[in-house]
Amino acid sequence: MEETSREAVATAVQRVAGMLQRSDQLDKVEQYRRREARKKASVEARLKAAIQSQLDGVRTGLTQLHSALLDVKDIQSSLADVSKDWRQSINTIENLKDVKDAVVQHSQLASAVENLKNIFSVPEIVEDTQQLIEQGELLQAHRKLMELECSRDDLMYEQYRMDSKNTSDMNLIFNYFEDALSDELAKQLWMVLQRSMVTVRRDPTMLVSVVRIIEREEKIDRRMVDRKKQTGFIPPGRPKRWKDKMFEVLEGTVSTRIEGTQAVTREADKMWLVRLLEITRKYVLDDLIVVKNLMVQCFPPHYNTFNRFFGLYHNAVSCRVKELAFEDLEANEIVSMLTWVLNTYKSEEMMGHPELLSECDINQLEPLLPQEVVDDLLSKYVQTFTSNITGWLRKALETDKKDWQKETEPEADQDGYYQTTLPAIVFQMFEQNLQVAAQIDGDFKEQVLKLCLKQMNTFLIRYREEAVVYKEEHLRDRQLPQCYVQYMIAIINNCQTFNESIKSLKKKYSQSSEPTVSDTAIGRTLNEVAKEGCQFLLDEVFLDLENHLNELLTRKWLAGSHAVDTICVTVEDYFNDFNKIKKPFNQEMTSEALRRVVVEYIKAVMQKRITFKNADERREGADRMIKEADQFKFLFRKLAAGEDTDRLCGAITATAEVFKLTDPALLFLEVTTLVSKYPDIREEHIQALLAVRGDASREMRQMIIGTLSENKVSYAGVTQPIFKDITVPTITMTTMTTMTSMATAKLLK
Repeated sequence: MEETSREAVATAVQRVAGMLQRSDQLDKVEQYRRREARKKASVEARLKAAIQSQLDGVRTGLTQLHSALLDVKDIQSSLADVSKDWRQSINTIENLKDVKDAVVQHSQLASAVENLKNIFSVPEIVEDTQQLIEQGELLQAHRKLMELECSRDDLMYEQYRMDSKNTSDMNLIFNYFEDALSDELAKQLWMVLQRSMVTVRRDPTMLVSVVRIIEREEKIDRRMVDRKKQTGFIPPGRPKRWKDKMFEVLEGTVSTRIEGTQAVTREADKMWLVRLLEITRKYVLDDLIVVKNLMVQCFPPHYNTFNRFFGLYHNAVSCRVKELAFEDLEANEIVSMLTWVLNTYKSEEMMGHPELLSECDINQLEPLLPQEVVDDLLSKYVQTFTSNITGWLRKALETDKKDWQKETEPEADQDGYYQTTLPAIVFQMFEQNLQVAAQIDGDFKEQVLKLCLKQMNTFLIRYREEAVVYKEEHLRDRQLPQCYVQYMIAIINNCQTFNESIKSLKKKYSQSSEPTVSDTAIGRTLNEVAKEGCQFLLDEVFLDLENHLNELLTRKWLAGSHAVDTICVTVEDYFNDFNKIKKPFNQEMTSEALRRVVVEYIKAVMQKRITFKNADERREGADRMIKEADQFKFLFRKLAAGEDTDRLCGAITATAEVFKLTDPALLFLEVTTLVSKYPDIREEHIQALLAVRGDASREMRQMIIGTLSENKVSYAGVTQPIFKDITVPTITMTTMTTMTSMATAKLLK
């Protein structure tokens, strides 16, 4: 304390010394002095209070220790008295053993008397309980049953304690109490649970009573099991496990309800499976909504009632669809099954219903069918579909072939193009099956589309073969069928329709835009069928023109034949029908018709049907050729043959110019001009032209041929060669003799 005071004084002195260093602060010395005095007094007061408080605590502690010492001495004295009294009372306690035994015996006798009352009342209680069960008063019946079982269990326990090996007495007690009541009550409980979906709507209190009874039994089971651990005794029939039995009954009830949805068989109704699945969907959805809204309230929360029922229904449906999957299902039934299993089941129409989503997670459900079963069904469907579609396509083609023989023209579309119903029938079949496949799975849809395209390619090959047979049968008798041309046009147009329909199907049902092998094959086959059809029609035209074409470049023609007029009229008449051919085939066909007319005309020249005798005949023949070339040009411009019209018809005009030339000395230049325009012309063609002209000497021919051979022009870039496909007849011995005779006659003149 003194040390603290000294520190405080030293501190104060330092402060004062610091303050007195300036003259303007001298007047405040008294003020500082009083302040420091107050602080010093305050510190001393606090120190005194702290010391006083410590002294008071020490005094109190000493007082309590003294009091405790006195208490210990009193306790020691009391314990000594108790020990003395206890030693004196040992003999007295031993003398009271007989009294203790008498008390125990009295207690047992009192219990026996009480049990005798219960034993004598057992028949009456049994009868009352039986009546309550029959009346449906299950809670009261169970209360009576618990009284009986409690009395029985107590008696059996006492017997067990006295003689655990005496089984005859135990059986006597057990049989006296008629355990059959428990079984009868259980039957009533299970009956209520089996009709739980109906009961919960009409009388939910009955279901609540059943659950309460089962909960009571569960508690008794637990108590009996615990007593067995302590005493080794458990009454017969325990534990009853009625809760487990309850869930077994509910599971059986759900399974029976699902299995009972089949109202009809395949023999009675082809749509039996669709009806079965729809009834199942409706039952499951309705029942689960009832469980959510009503039944959950009848069970304790820890039962997790909704999820338990949700699982029961899922398992029951899974078992049912597995049974159905192993039946001999037809293709349409497989589709119905897989569509329902893979799509409908988890949709809003069933397990994913908005009213159920708040209670469960459908994504946690196991698949209704294992993947291998699904794959087997899909494989079976593909096999059946392949077989069916092959038959459908065959029948469709046979029906179309019958239409080809009709005496009436085929139908026309909105644009006036001839067509048959074959493409519509075929792609309606494809469309229906693809729609079905799309309902099952996206990958399966792609698989069915590929299968359709593969079958389509096979079908088109057959279609092509039948078109050829149709043409050949017509050639045996060109009067039959009467509408051969019109139906061949329809066949050509069908190719375009097939092509458009295939593109439409791929766009609608395929996620890939890349062309496949089937696409290439189909496109190639369709193009071949269409082009062959166009060729068949042109063959028909040129069969009618054959006699008139044979008149060209003959003496009859030179004398004034109307062969070309007839050719033009015939071609134009045919092309009035050919206008019913769709693009681009109509354009290609017109161009090909022009090329063939020109080729046939040039071929007539090359066949050397005539040899001009003099300049007048050459001029007359050349003028006629130029005029007829103009006729062809006018006709095919009218028919829109394309840009090559002038070039093709120009071949006739250029050939005529070779004949029209009057000065043989200029013949080389004219031939050279012809060769430059039509580089596919060959030596034999030039020789034939010179032979028809009739005035070219051997030296002239050799000079022209030799010069042209040295300056041969390539015709690789010519789009439509004319002379390439024209063969010049070989000069026979008879022809040579005739030409020699003609030359001799000319020399004699």
